[in-house]
Amino acid sequence: MADDTARTRWQSRYDASLAQGKVRDVDFTTVSGVQVEPAYGADDSEWPGEFPFTRGLHPTGYRGRAWTIRQFAGFGNAQQTNERYRMILGRGGGGLSVAFDMPTLMGRDSDDPMSLGEVGHCGVAIDSAADMETLFKDIDLAQVTTSMTISGPAVPVFCMMLVAAERAGVDTSVLNGTLQTDIFKEYIAQKEWLFAPEPHLRLIGDLMEFCVEQVPAYKPLSVSGYHIREAGSTAAQELAFTLADGFGYVELGLSRGLDVDVFAPGLSFFFDAHVDFFEEIAKFRAARRIWARWLRDVYGAKTDKAQWLRFHTQTAGVSLTAQQPYNNVVRTGIQALSAVLGGTNSLHTNALDETLALPSEQAAEIALRTQQVIMEETGVINVADPLGGSWYVEALTDRIEGEANEILDKILAMGGSSLTHDNVEGLVAAARNGEDPITRGLLQGIEHGWFMSEIAEAAFEYQVALEKGEKRIVGVNCHQESITHDLEILRVSHEVEVEQVRLLAARRAERDDAAAADAVREMVEVGRTDANMIPAMLAACRAEATLGEICDALRAEWGEYREQARF
Repeated sequence: MADDTARTRWQSRYDASLAQGKVRDVDFTTVSGVQVEPAYGADDSEWPGEFPFTRGLHPTGYRGRAWTIRQFAGFGNAQQTNERYRMILGRGGGGLSVAFDMPTLMGRDSDDPMSLGEVGHCGVAIDSAADMETLFKDIDLAQVTTSMTISGPAVPVFCMMLVAAERAGVDTSVLNGTLQTDIFKEYIAQKEWLFAPEPHLRLIGDLMEFCVEQVPAYKPLSVSGYHIREAGSTAAQELAFTLADGFGYVELGLSRGLDVDVFAPGLSFFFDAHVDFFEEIAKFRAARRIWARWLRDVYGAKTDKAQWLRFHTQTAGVSLTAQQPYNNVVRTGIQALSAVLGGTNSLHTNALDETLALPSEQAAEIALRTQQVIMEETGVINVADPLGGSWYVEALTDRIEGEANEILDKILAMGGSSLTHDNVEGLVAAARNGEDPITRGLLQGIEHGWFMSEIAEAAFEYQVALEKGEKRIVGVNCHQESITHDLEILRVSHEVEVEQVRLLAARRAERDDAAAADAVREMVEVGRTDANMIPAMLAACRAEATLGEICDALRAEWGEYREQARF
């Protein structure tokens, strides 16, 4: 009888990857020259690349492909940010991640009265497709993957990027990258929405359909737990709320008649790497396991790629301190290592001065080098899931999975469902009947403020523990003596806003106003039908309609969302 242990199945897959040239030709020995195996485990245990992917998506781990170094950056105007991007790429960054300023995140033009004083301060100001052209000038969008962290006006911003790519002569069908677009987490944590949930979900459904057909490599949704954790949630809450959001988007895709094996690979995730080293590693492992089981067993995904949870990680901005800011380098290094040991697919490391201002060029370089030291010097990339089998890590993984499942059951109950996570047959039947039980729970939880109150309670408990000294932060409530000098921080001049407003006025003067207005009206007309809105929105962007003009037209049509006051 043939040997069919988990180990031999893994070995067969690893050997196939090796034969196909999918294992990098680099040194995988220790500093002392000791040869190490690609993975370790008991013959009958779970191995990397095996469902439910607790130990990683691929049998090769990082031997096949290291994580993408994707540094989050954006400040001032498009020209300034373009210069920072070219610096990051020139110093070894593997991908771009765009930070937008507050007016852009809220769908406002730079000359909007509500934008006064905010233009270019927390990210780059983008008013039109022309700004996108400048943002990516001399950067080959066909070769560089680009992530854009924006949700409320994500769809028109994506359209502007497509237009910029067209104008650069790039075949938009080959573009690769990620758009955040996660509107559920905006209602739960970050609060940057434009409309009520239903019209946002309509636009997201249109985007999913468009990307499947027109830009197949691009991931139109990055389901974000990062902002949930930064708002004060626990690790289990971050995991459960984020996965629930992801299940809601799966239900949206299924409601559009899309094939889960086709659209699910276009869903990616974005997690926080907080400071509790082993808890974070366990969280990442549990995330892959829960997602794979639901996608296969509930939503009917048949392929590995549709069952995979791919995720980007950012180190925890909320853990950085203004006191003794050089300690932030240590925190970030530890958090980045937890993300790598947890199997992240891409990673951003925060700069030491981000609690005070946007990163200086020197601080950005240190953040970049932090990842490169981990990748090139530590040897952690030599072995897939090196902590797999650790009694502590495995126990933590099981515990966080159990806590997350309990929260998922509460979300199902809020939607009026009597189902629980372990009632697979019932969940399958609900999915086939188009009942969308997770989505209904999400919408009810948002409407009644449940998510917000759960996060607030967790944040309050942690703050009490800090004030009692039960939890410690070095430089804040312990070890406060210091010789650290003040940092020189990056400041965005008010002249950036003046110049951006001037450029916007010049572009409006140069365009065909009537054509832009007609294109926006046509977009609204399409929105009143069941047709996909993306082509009409693209036409408006090609006519140099601004982000504010597009979003204002949709706000006038669909109304603005106002969160109910909670006490």
